[in-house]
This record gives sequence, structure tokens and C-alpha cells, in this order.
Amino acid sequence: MNKGFNLLARCLRPLFEVFMNKNEHAGDKKNNKDHSPLRPEPAKADNDAQEPVAKADDRVVLSRQECEKLKEEAAKAKENWDRLLRQQADFENFRKRLERDKQEFQKYAHEDLIVDFLGVLDDLERSVEAAEKGQENSEAFLKGIEMILAHLYELLKKRGVAAIAAKGKKFDPNQHEALVQTETPEYEDGEVIEEMQKGYKLNDRVIRTAKVRVAKRIENRGQKTENGK
Repeated sequence: MNKGFNLLARCLRPLFEVFMNKNEHAGDKKNNKDHSPLRPEPAKADNDAQEPVAKADDRVVLSRQECEKLKEEAAKAKENWDRLLRQQADFENFRKRLERDKQEFQKYAHEDLIVDFLGVLDDLERSVEAAEKGQENSEAFLKGIEMILAHLYELLKKRGVAAIAAKGKKFDPNQHEALVQTETPEYEDGEVIEEMQKGYKLNDRVIRTAKVRVAKRIENRGQKTENGK
């Protein structure tokens, strides 16, 4: 019986070894899997971050009194805005009208002055016409011209125009323009000895300077010789 048992054991031993080897390999694989380095797991999508943020509630609860007050203020604001637009339009129309009036004034500002000078022009034309026809002699013609000049001076005076005094006055650069300077012992230095063209003032403003000859004082030779003796 022992011999039979031993024979059976020798036959089953290879199978038992194969079985054991398989179990060992399986255990090693399991252990290797458990001890393998950890790999980072793919990050899970953050559902909370991806989800859109819930919008805040924009609704405001107002009482009836507050609502009515807002309506009144909105109506007043609209009324003020309309009033501002009307005032702006009125101002623009006023500005345009003022500009037209200004242009009209500048266009006809000298109308009354021209009307006055038309009378002088009429007198000159009549005098020239009479001289050409031989109806007046030179003396009468000259008299007519003098009357026309007097009329013209009167018109200028009425308008505030006056001649600038020059001859015999001290040279004034604000009113006089020196065209010539003459050396002479007869006049004081800087004295105006001749008026070459009249100057005029409009009220207190010089509108044309007088063109003059100015003296430069020198000593008299005879007087100098006598003083030398």
C-alpha cells in the first residue's frame, strides 16, 4: 500500500509544482500592479467652474409711492430737456438774426454821410458846367469853389472831423509826419515851418497825420562872428 501511495505522489508532484508556479506568478503580477508608480489621473472637469454663474436678480422692488415719484421726476426731466432744446433753437435764430443785422448795418452805415456829400458833388458839377459854357469868369468860378469848400468843411465838422494844427507848432510825432528837415537860424529847433499835406482827426483819434517840414536850428554866421569879436 505504501508503494502505491508513493507512486501516486510521484505522479501528482509535477502537476502540483506547475500549479504552485502559476499561483506565484499571479501573485507577483498582483504585487507589481499594486506597487507600480502612481500615474496622475486625468483632471476631472470642474463642473462647478464650467457651469455659468447664476445672474443676479436685476429686479428692484419699489413701493407705489416710490414708483409714482420716479414717474414724476422722469416727466420733469423730459420737460426740462424739451425746454433746453427750444432755448437752444431760439438762441441760434437770434444769433443768425444778429449777424444779418450786423451785415445790413455795415452795408448802409455811411448812407447819411454819402447823402450829405452828394450836395457837394452837385455844387462842383454845376460850377464845372458853368465854367465850360463860359457863363462865369475866373473870379466867379473861384468864389463858387470857395463856397463849396466851406460847405464841405461844415459837413466834416458836423461829423466830428477836424484839421490838425501844424504850422508854427512844435513837432508832435503822434500828429505830424516829418518829410523834410531844414537847417535854418530863423526858427526854433523842431518847429513845423511848412504844412505839405493837412492832417485830420475824427473826434480824438488821428485818422491822417499832417505831412510837414521841420526846422533844425543853426547859429547865424554873422551873429557867431560878432560873438567871436
